[in-house]
Formats: sequence, structure tokens, C-alpha cells
Amino acid sequence: MGMIYAEIELKNYEDLTFVKRNMIGQEEVRQIRVNMLVDSGSYYLVINENIQAVLQLPVLRKERFRLANESAEEHAIVGPVQVKFGEKTASCDAILLPGDCEPLLGAIPMEALDVLIHPQRQELILNTELRKGRYF
Repeated sequence: MGMIYAEIELKNYEDLTFVKRNMIGQEEVRQIRVNMLVDSGSYYLVINENIQAVLQLPVLRKERFRLANESAEEHAIVGPVQVKFGEKTASCDAILLPGDCEPLLGAIPMEALDVLIHPQRQELILNTELRKGRYF
């Protein structure tokens, strides 16, 4: 299977809470659309410092992670962030990588969004679409 990318919308979840409390307007919500690598071999949502500069998510903690190149590094966990694909939304935390590292949509946010990788079409799809038989 080749590399699969999907257009994902990310929003600062705290900002959404402030909108519900009428503390800020909807237009003030920090958000960004990102073409992310869909990586079912990764567990987490991974963003880079460029995305973080837009979203300005608070740092929650730091943890050590083993990366794809087998190195173990400590990285900040930021969040919460709202993740949206199609009409589905979920909230989760994200690992923050330096610079402009490639952002990843891992298995945990994929599960929360109820999305799947369609192996024949090589694209991310909503699980509801698969159940309706639209892709076969």
C-alpha cells in the first residue's frame, strides 16, 4: 500500500469551549487545514511547530517516544485539539515535533473519527460510507 494523505481540519479545542461560553466569537477560533499522512502504524496525532504556531495549543506534559527511525526522544504533548474529517469530529492530544516535520494522523484519532483506509482506492474514508456500500 502506498502513502495515503487526507485533508484534516484541526481546531484549538479550548477556543471552541470559549465560543460555547460566549467569551469569543467563532471567527476567533484558531484553526488550520492540513494535508496529513494517514499512518495506521502510528498511534498518535502528530503535529509540527508550524501547525502549533497557528493553533497555540497548551503544553500538557512531556513524554518519551520511540520514532520510526528507532530513536527514543522526549517530545511535548499539546492539546486538546479537535480533529475533523468529513462530517466527523473527535478530540485528542497531539505529539509536537520540531520544525516542519510531516504531520501524521495515527490509529487513535482514526478510531475516534471512525475512519478507515480503503485499500483499493488508497484513501481515507468514513466508516459509515463503507457500511452503506458506496465504495464497492
